[in-house]
Amino acid sequence: MFLRHLSITNFKNIESAELDFSPNINCIVGENGEGKTNLLDAVYYLSMAKSCFGGSDYSHIRHNEAFFLLQGRYQREEAEDIISCGVQRAEGKVLKRNHKTYDRLSDHLGLLPLVIIAPIDSGLINESGEERRKYMNTLLVQIDREYLHALTHYNHFLAQRNKLLKTLSGADSELLLTLNGQLSHHAQLIYERRRELVAGLQPFFSDIYKTISENKEQVTLDYRSDLEEGGLNGLLLQYAHRDRCMQHTTVGIHRDDIAMHLGGYALRRVGSQGQQKTFLIALKLAQYEFLKRHNKQHPLLLLDDIFDKLDERRVQQLIAMVAHEAFGQIFLTDSNKIRLDKMVKELTQDYTIFTTKQGVFTIAR
Repeated sequence: MFLRHLSITNFKNIESAELDFSPNINCIVGENGEGKTNLLDAVYYLSMAKSCFGGSDYSHIRHNEAFFLLQGRYQREEAEDIISCGVQRAEGKVLKRNHKTYDRLSDHLGLLPLVIIAPIDSGLINESGEERRKYMNTLLVQIDREYLHALTHYNHFLAQRNKLLKTLSGADSELLLTLNGQLSHHAQLIYERRRELVAGLQPFFSDIYKTISENKEQVTLDYRSDLEEGGLNGLLLQYAHRDRCMQHTTVGIHRDDIAMHLGGYALRRVGSQGQQKTFLIALKLAQYEFLKRHNKQHPLLLLDDIFDKLDERRVQQLIAMVAHEAFGQIFLTDSNKIRLDKMVKELTQDYTIFTTKQGVFTIAR
């Protein structure tokens, strides 16, 4: 599966663009703020029906415009799929496949598997567990409809329970028990799928990290969940008094986390910037391999500013790895055309380079 053609109208700083891509490697070169990352985000939008970088759909409409429209032509086996996503200030978001509107946006997830590696990924290491849960969710919703269903319902019942805890009276105790049962039911599936995911990622992740770092360090991932103590229903009863005092639910899969270790120590404490960047790249490439094996097709791989904080040797190892036939279509951004051109040319002749300035893209090769 690869993106053959992308049409962009009024998306962020891109007024209009019509781009044909190589099925192999596509390089986008330009100074910061000129539109490189916005192009990658347009590709991400067509796979995930949202921006990689958060914000409301309306915030991605170009200044002083009423809408944005993205359309991609994808080659999938012997057929072509046309995916379009439009956001209009007065009417909201519309997502279409082959000119037919989806009834639910969630029906689209997984059709066009995708992995992005971007500077924002540093939050996976340095920010709260919410970022690492988001990582697990983004991967699992692309391959598992049951997981998406359970996660949606769990979040719904969690919000209801937290609201009830803020106004709880004796007459509400029965409702609280009902919500406990609903939460427990959906939490169990989420817990099991996340546990299987982290265990499944570990061997890919470890091997990829060893390759990029030339076997210099040992890394591990460990899934952490309150449900390791037992079923959620029992935990909610056990911590009911604490929840009433705190006025929110203090146990559950909404507190899950992934512990990241380098040489047996917490990565955020002992890892250099280069080691942390290598860790994140290995984690995302493990996600790529996981998606590829599950979907039996190559996901799109978006690499945004990957040269930052990596020494030249590790960059060469990374480029050599992703240029291999085990990977499909790749989009790379960099501010240095000479560096990127030289590095990619040493590995393959099947690539295209675009330059961008103020959201205008030109083929440079």
